[in-house]
Amino acid sequence: MNYKGYKELECYIQARLLRIFISELVKKLPVHEKFLLAAQIIDSSRSITRNIAEGYGRYTYTDTRNFFIIARASVTETMEHLATACDEKYITKEELTTGEEKCELVFKLINGYISYLDKSKNKASSNQPNS
Repeated sequence: MNYKGYKELECYIQARLLRIFISELVKKLPVHEKFLLAAQIIDSSRSITRNIAEGYGRYTYTDTRNFFIIARASVTETMEHLATACDEKYITKEELTTGEEKCELVFKLINGYISYLDKSKNKASSNQPNS
């Protein structure tokens, strides 16, 4: 079986790269942040790929769209955690900028997929015979 599905979506590919970036970045956080900021930013970045995968596997427009919306919200949450890390001087402004750029790309790609879902639904609806 050669099923790739969601793994071929550009939003998933870029979200995975973001998650890996975050995993490396949290190693710089102080020990006292292990169960606070570190845990939160790891979870929010993992939530992006997790919700893309789950949404893709739902096979209904409404469920799929909702999970992609949750993934998009996790992107903005991750951005906020990055800002906090920078404000607390745990990461540099350059690292913040890099993280924000990665987040913005994933955000745009998820929006693109949501638009694709909406267009596909509207096209399917317009192709239905009138009763």
